[in-house]
Amino acid sequence: MFSDRKFVVIGLGKSGVAASRLLLDRGARVLALDENVGATAPFEHPRFELRTGPFPAGFWEGAEAVVVSPGVPPSKLQVPANVQCFGEVELAWRTMPAGAGPLLGITGTNGKSTTTALLGELVKQQEPNTFVGGNLGTAFTRAYESSATPPYAMHVIELSSFQLERVTTARFRGAAILNLTPDHLDRYPSHEAYGAAKARIFDTQGKGDFAVVNIDDPAVVGLSRRAKVPVYGFTLDAARTNPGFSGVVVGSKDKFIFTFGKLTAFTVKNRALRGAHNLRNAMAAALLARLSGIGDDAIQRGLDSFPGLAHRLEFVRERGGVEWINDSKATNVDSSLVALGALPGGVWLIAGGKGKGAPYQPLVDAARGKVKGVLTIGADAPAIAAAFGASCPVHDCGTLQRAVEKAAEISTAGDTVLLSPACASYDQFQHFEHRGDVFKTLVNALP
Repeated sequence: MFSDRKFVVIGLGKSGVAASRLLLDRGARVLALDENVGATAPFEHPRFELRTGPFPAGFWEGAEAVVVSPGVPPSKLQVPANVQCFGEVELAWRTMPAGAGPLLGITGTNGKSTTTALLGELVKQQEPNTFVGGNLGTAFTRAYESSATPPYAMHVIELSSFQLERVTTARFRGAAILNLTPDHLDRYPSHEAYGAAKARIFDTQGKGDFAVVNIDDPAVVGLSRRAKVPVYGFTLDAARTNPGFSGVVVGSKDKFIFTFGKLTAFTVKNRALRGAHNLRNAMAAALLARLSGIGDDAIQRGLDSFPGLAHRLEFVRERGGVEWINDSKATNVDSSLVALGALPGGVWLIAGGKGKGAPYQPLVDAARGKVKGVLTIGADAPAIAAAFGASCPVHDCGTLQRAVEKAAEISTAGDTVLLSPACASYDQFQHFEHRGDVFKTLVNALP
């Protein structure tokens, strides 16, 4: 299929580069196309050619297949029906070596990355030789970028709706949809079309496979009807042990219980998994793990040891009885609401940056009785201050450094200092990771 055959790779982002390397390793010739005229070749190879700018007419001619990066919408390509056209995830699946273990796929609007990383932690407690990646971190094609790479025992893959658009045969032993809220409506004609793209994760499943869904989300329950395999649910409502599912896991506070098979309770006391949203993520990961053969002891060890993801309710340090948390990934109001919902109270909130035009009133409402004061930074500081008004103290700090210094001065034992900006970072930082890293450096430098 590969040796001296021509492949066209559309888009030279992370997945396009990984796909190109895999194809070249297997002897293919690769024509890479990228509309960004400033794109440069990521490497030199005698069988690799890069063309930038508008796609040339008939770019697919003579190609074995066209491999499309997830950032390229279907409307951009007019490829004849007789030309193979698939995505980077599908390419990875088609090149997996003999003996490679099954795929566990996770999709949804929110929580994909945390659930993927957590599931990887659970599975690795029993199967250390597990690949974790996809939309999160490492592109799936990097797993077998070299044909000499030995097979992994398991593959835990985060999947965006964009990636699922181009999956045609890749099969997921376990497939999970975590939730569905309106998103990417600049790409999809409707919320229903977006959901349909997510539900493609079920389409290639067969005998011996299973689905995992959030039964607290009516939209996800609707999508689960597309699955042709046993469907298992997770919920925070004990009344929802619906007999229409093959089994249900019920969560409450800091634990969850399997109500089918071996009736086991798991505890979730890891501060990297605080909050109702993370309890749901933990239930989804535990379902995928247990139904894949991972033992209960391994699952509990993974729940206890999971370090969390950087910039997402990330514990930085405790100083004088004050906990400092980096939630720089909260680049919009909804994300900051999730962070506040995960904490009990006594919060000094650092917020601000480049606003996105959303009202801050929901943040003000969530802060009542929980936030002791707000320390504002960045371009949208005046708007945040105006929204909070007299509802709680507001300190205009301007910069993150001054906010950290002020928080250290006014917080007392039992308090939490939370960086959850509810804004983008581009007014003062390169990206949210840069903002979070600066915050961690400043906090760790406090005496």
